[in-house]
Amino acid sequence: MSEDDLPRRRWPRPLLFALGWMFTALGVIGLILPLMPGTVFLILAAWCFSQSSPRFEAWLLGHARLGPHVLRWRETRSIARRAKYLACCSMVLSFIMLTRTSAPPVALAATAACLIGAGLYVATRPEG
Repeated sequence: MSEDDLPRRRWPRPLLFALGWMFTALGVIGLILPLMPGTVFLILAAWCFSQSSPRFEAWLLGHARLGPHVLRWRETRSIARRAKYLACCSMVLSFIMLTRTSAPPVALAATAACLIGAGLYVATRPEG
């Protein structure tokens, strides 16, 4: 048996399967609540299922409400304009809410850096 024949999985299948369902649940919640990015979680769920259960990957991709978001990302790496606006506005609103807490300045700076990076990534993706 050559080295190429050995599985290269770093994560065990049951863990990826469980993560897939957790991300699916978060994705559904995110599609309902405007302050949570649902599509990102659905993309993560599809990847987890692709590594652990082709059956549930096919289910997710074929789902009438959930599948189109993931398929658009897989095919064109694009994000719908409405989703971009919601994601970026959610990030700004989240940061504003964080500034109203007693978070230390280091936490605010780290959060701002992460949100700016994520926002730039989302904003620079093609629109689909």
